[in-house]
Amino acid sequence: MAARGFPYSDLKDFLAALERAGELRRVDVPVDPTLELAEVVTRTVRAGGPALVFERPTRGEMPVAINLFGTEKRMAMALGVESLDEIGARIGALIRPELPVGWSGIREGLGKVMQLKSVPPRKVKTAPCQQVVYRGDDVDLTRLPGLQVWPGDGGVFHNYGLTHTKHPETGARNLGLYRLQQHSRNTLGMHWQIHKDSTAHHAVAERLGQRLPVAIAIGCDPVISYAASAPLPGDIDEYLFAGFLRGERVEMVDCLTVPLQVPAHAQVVLEGYLEPGERLPEGPFGDHTGYYTPIEPFPVLHVETMTMQRNPVYHSIITSKPPQEDHGLGKATERIFQPLLKLLIPDIVDYDLPAAGVFHNCAIVSIRKRYPKHAQKVMSAIWGAHLMSMTKLIVIVDEDCDVHDYNAVAFRAFGNVDYARDLLLTEGPVDHLDHASYQQFWGGKAGVDATRKLPGEGYTRGWPEELTMAPEVVSLVDKRWKEYGI
Repeated sequence: MAARGFPYSDLKDFLAALERAGELRRVDVPVDPTLELAEVVTRTVRAGGPALVFERPTRGEMPVAINLFGTEKRMAMALGVESLDEIGARIGALIRPELPVGWSGIREGLGKVMQLKSVPPRKVKTAPCQQVVYRGDDVDLTRLPGLQVWPGDGGVFHNYGLTHTKHPETGARNLGLYRLQQHSRNTLGMHWQIHKDSTAHHAVAERLGQRLPVAIAIGCDPVISYAASAPLPGDIDEYLFAGFLRGERVEMVDCLTVPLQVPAHAQVVLEGYLEPGERLPEGPFGDHTGYYTPIEPFPVLHVETMTMQRNPVYHSIITSKPPQEDHGLGKATERIFQPLLKLLIPDIVDYDLPAAGVFHNCAIVSIRKRYPKHAQKVMSAIWGAHLMSMTKLIVIVDEDCDVHDYNAVAFRAFGNVDYARDLLLTEGPVDHLDHASYQQFWGGKAGVDATRKLPGEGYTRGWPEELTMAPEVVSLVDKRWKEYGI
């Protein structure tokens, strides 16, 4: 276990904790990382099963750890809390009420949290991630048990590589989570979507005619692995955020051949450069949308150095239609960022991002309705929010509706809506991976007002009273329930 306060210093610590809690199983028979492993994991996820370590993959030189974040319980364990709401509550308690409303407020609010509980990374001179070093011709990505998840995939992919870049002019660091297609023994396709910060770094480097240094860390401690997926504003450092979540500093080490730093306790690190102007076809790839994304040209990373721990563990994730492991990651983001979203849009009481909507296609939002067309105002605010601008469908309900109870939400959305008046249609940006939009990167959006309607909205019939049982009867039946013998 880690020597300091946070319970895990690296991925192996976390795996040991999961095993002690009965949340991990080890698969000791040979399993093929091409398709077979993915089918095993998918069945396990959909049965609500444990994290898995495949000890003997038939390709690569190390075990594969997967489904680590597939349930809210394991996601809470990963972040060192009993409930994901604990972290949101910590952030909410630190946000000052006098901060400005709007996007400036959410940036300043998160910035204040980081200042108040600042735990910046700590640089170390030696690190476990550099115990074994391969350089030049000795670099061979086939040492890694990369996965082919679906029959139509374009090849082997590394699905949980934490990608480090710096802005060539400002030096601002970015940590992102992007899929990586293995083109050869020492090259990778970088699937950097158009809206991502690393894409902006690469664009600046190309404009300057410079190579862009890149470092990829695989198998980090679970907080860093989560922070790489978090939708942070571009000027909030992911490692400062990880330090806040951990309550202690993240140890980092200088790379050997590129001017970047990586987590000292990563299992594997890849170092290399992108050449300006170079692209190769990347894909197809069976993504979390449940469909194959098309072949497109993406930058190519030339890996010049590979370092790793002795006896490393390779971390990956399966992508497919929901439910899948990314449910835990998405739910963590939903709960952690709730106070910041409410700072941005104070009208919001709570929200839910359904896994079936792959977290950016649908948002269910409850509000304390105060005036006509209040729901439509909130829809527009969400579409203007940095964290939520890709949302395609927004369903607004009253505050007495539990947004996490999908039956209750469906009851309101199916029954409380006159679609001639309560449906708002618009257009705007959509996710790079969205296949339904007729044009890539932008498409149609819908907002459904499932709240009670007001006379000021033109509803003059008098909204009916919803059926509820008398409280004294509920209490009586609670007390006598065993007598009924049901």
